[in-house]
Formats: sequence, C-alpha cells, structure tokens
Amino acid sequence: MGDILSAIATGYSQAGLLNPSRTPYKNVDPESYQGTWSGTYSNTKKFAITVSNVQGFRAQVKYQSEGTIKYQSVLIKDNSFRVGDTKFTLGNNGSASIRTAVTDPVTNQVNLLQGTAKRD
Repeated sequence: MGDILSAIATGYSQAGLLNPSRTPYKNVDPESYQGTWSGTYSNTKKFAITVSNVQGFRAQVKYQSEGTIKYQSVLIKDNSFRVGDTKFTLGNNGSASIRTAVTDPVTNQVNLLQGTAKRD
C-alpha cells in the first residue's frame, strides 16, 4: 500500500499539482473558461477539455484523450483546475496550459505530458 501511495504522491509532485494555494476561492468570468479546449501533448497525443456550467468558481468538465474520457465537477482557483491527474491553467490570448502526470504501469515511472490548448 505504501508503494502505491508513494507513486501517486510522486506523480502529483512531478506534475506540479501538489503545491497548495493559500488564496481564497473567488468567482470567475464564465466566458473565460466555457467551451471546448483542444490541443496536442508533447508526445503528439491529442486531447480535448470541455468546460460547461461555470457558476461562481465551480464548473463541469469533460476530459478526452485517445480513449480516456473523464467527467468531473471542478473548483477553479488561481486560474486553474484539476481533472484527475490533469491540470488546466488559463493563459493569455485565449490559450491554456495543460499538464498531465502519466505513470507507466510496468516501471512505475512518472512522465509529465505538457500541451497548449486553444478554445474551438
């Protein structure tokens, strides 16, 4: 059990997802987030993130990437939110930075996939 938790913790720290923010949650502009964001990771895999129903600092998100589909309610804080092992950070000029921690089941090595998304 300790090995599993260690691997998970390593994955989060590798992706920069473990750095807790001390700022309070604030309402966001729904127009900045809503829509479908798509792009390509550094390993050429495509992804799409659909953000809907943004109310205050909450939203509904659908993440898709080559066979993987995740649905999740998220909390938006510091211009970002997480869906599983994926972190979405809103950038400038209608773009977003996407980072995903992927653990190889055989070697237990964690790889960080990075990509930039544009809203369709």
